[in-house]
This record gives sequence, C-alpha cells and structure tokens, in this order.
Amino acid sequence: MIKGIESVTLFSENAKKLADFYSKKVGLKVSMEAEMGDKGEKLFGFEFASSSGFYVVDHSRVRGKNKNPERMIVNFEVDDIKKEVKKLYKAKVKKIQEIYHIESYGWIATFEDVDGNYFQLVQIRPS
Repeated sequence: MIKGIESVTLFSENAKKLADFYSKKVGLKVSMEAEMGDKGEKLFGFEFASSSGFYVVDHSRVRGKNKNPERMIVNFEVDDIKKEVKKLYKAKVKKIQEIYHIESYGWIATFEDVDGNYFQLVQIRPS
C-alpha cells in the first residue's frame, strides 16, 4: 500500500548551484548536506515540518537546462502568496506566470529555477 509522497528529488548537473538558488533566492532552509556514491556527488536536503522532503542531488547524466519544465512542477505551499511573490521578484527570480486563482482551491504563481525547472508558490484557500 502506498502511504504518500516521502520526498521530491531534483537532479542537477550542479546540485550546489541549484541548492543555493532554493536557499538564497526562494528562502528554503538546507537541513542536510551529504556526499553520495563513488564519485562524491553532492546531496542537499530541504525538509519541512509538516510535509514531504525536497532534495537536490548531482547526477552525472543531467546536462544543461530542463527542456520540458512544464512536465513536472514542484509546488511550495505558502501562507501569504503576495508577500512571497514580492520576495522572489526582488531576488530577480524568473517569473513564468503571475498570481492566478483556481476556484475552490486557492492562488498559484509560477517561477523558474537556475536549471530551468518550474516551481510554484501555492496559497490554498482555508477550509
């Protein structure tokens, strides 16, 4: 039986650079840093108190920017989307889609990281 999503992992040609983006520009807190494998690939973990983990890991077969960034998007839940979007604008993070509303769900804004992956900030409507 599948119980849920344990984590989401983004593989990168340069995990350190991608992890720095999520830490310094987006504001996620790095909770784990490790080396793995025979070649000493870097692994960076961002863990959250009430959700699955998020990891950025070196991968020898990943090269360049993501050519299909809309295929898989990571959503980060926020409590104040306007405040968080303003912070990303100030940090000059590339905007893909302004804040928009989905009825009976909440608000979403889409951005791009340094590897060309899309991610979204999501503020769900309170129940």
